[in-house]
Amino acid sequence: MAVPSDPAQTSRGNDGRVAWSVAALVAATVLLGGLLPDRAAHVAASPADDPACAEWGDGCRVCRRLAEGAACSLPGIACTPGALQCLHRAGG
Repeated sequence: MAVPSDPAQTSRGNDGRVAWSVAALVAATVLLGGLLPDRAAHVAASPADDPACAEWGDGCRVCRRLAEGAACSLPGIACTPGALQCLHRAGG
């Protein structure tokens, strides 16, 4: 095995390979992100965003989906809200 005469030259060669590898990895990630279908697109972020949820609440407020939009109750003065959850689904 031959020993390189200049270690700096060997280091520069490795730096180039590392830079190209990182660039290829970033390009592949961006390309896959653009081409693969978004699985989370159909999942609502909260019950308020889910059209199938007719009524939702957090333990302090209750909101109901009406034809005019959402209508929510006012929270009590000493209420500590919990996790937002669907209380009643549309059609059942």
